[in-house]
Amino acid sequence: MTSTPSIEQRADAFRSTFQHVTDQVHQTFVGHRTLVEHALISFFCGGHTLIEGAPGLGKTLLVRTIAHALRLNYSRVQCTPDLLPGDVTGTNILVDGPQGARSFVFHKGPIFANVVLADEINRATPRTQSAFLEAMQEQQVTVFGATHPIAAPFAVFATENPIEMEGTYPLPEAQLDRFFFKLLMPSPTTDELAEIVARTTGTPAVQPAPQADAAGVAGMIALIREVPVADDVVRMALRLVRATHPNADEAPLSIRQYGRYGASPRAAQALILGAKAHALLNRRYHVAKDDVRAVAPAALRHRVLVNFQAEMEHVTTDSLVSDVLATVEAH
Repeated sequence: MTSTPSIEQRADAFRSTFQHVTDQVHQTFVGHRTLVEHALISFFCGGHTLIEGAPGLGKTLLVRTIAHALRLNYSRVQCTPDLLPGDVTGTNILVDGPQGARSFVFHKGPIFANVVLADEINRATPRTQSAFLEAMQEQQVTVFGATHPIAAPFAVFATENPIEMEGTYPLPEAQLDRFFFKLLMPSPTTDELAEIVARTTGTPAVQPAPQADAAGVAGMIALIREVPVADDVVRMALRLVRATHPNADEAPLSIRQYGRYGASPRAAQALILGAKAHALLNRRYHVAKDDVRAVAPAALRHRVLVNFQAEMEHVTTDSLVSDVLATVEAH
């Protein structure tokens, strides 16, 4: 008779798999350790991730390696202005059947994968961007009135290029809010650039060794939700969300001056779930306030909307989130 694994054993297995994927990523992907950790936290929390960075920094490599290291189905959608919604979701095609009969058969698009990379999503038109919405929110697509479920686990990693603005369509606030985390990928340092050149101009890199599978990932997602959170930690997360609203009593002066809209309830969900995963990684079986602080920038930076004055004065959402954290901690 097989005994049920204890929470400690499951947590050890979680950390082992997480560390394995991290190690596999860093065999090919140079630097940005916090970014890699947050990308994996977002994935194992069942969320979708938006990654902003200039071309050539390895965003595609990062996502592809995560999928391969976990033995998951991977697909990539290169977003362009002429990309159609059916190119993402799939469409019905007319096929010949027996005895000359014809019927429509649904041909699945690239959205039907465990890990989907929407490369340069802001180059797709709003109509095509919206094709991702139902899949991201409901884990299904509807084509010609028929609903087609997407197998779990399912995560969309979308990338944005912050440099080129011509021919782009900025994501609307409603779609930004559906991303669990937004991560920023800065340019590499001189040492990191030297390592990138050494790895990419020499012998081919070793392919990632797969570990876990779809069922194992599902177990990790379930384990994160079992981590308990004390009421005072929950209240802290809620105060952080409230403090991003310019008209809230908790809002710092910078939010009142530069903020246009604050974070939605999805931000609170991302803070708590992300903090649970962070706690597990740090060998804690309950969430501490430090866990909430660690994931706050990634969970809030795309949900705090700034006004025209902030744009003119080059005030970043990260600086506003820092002010929010400082204000909440002071009370």
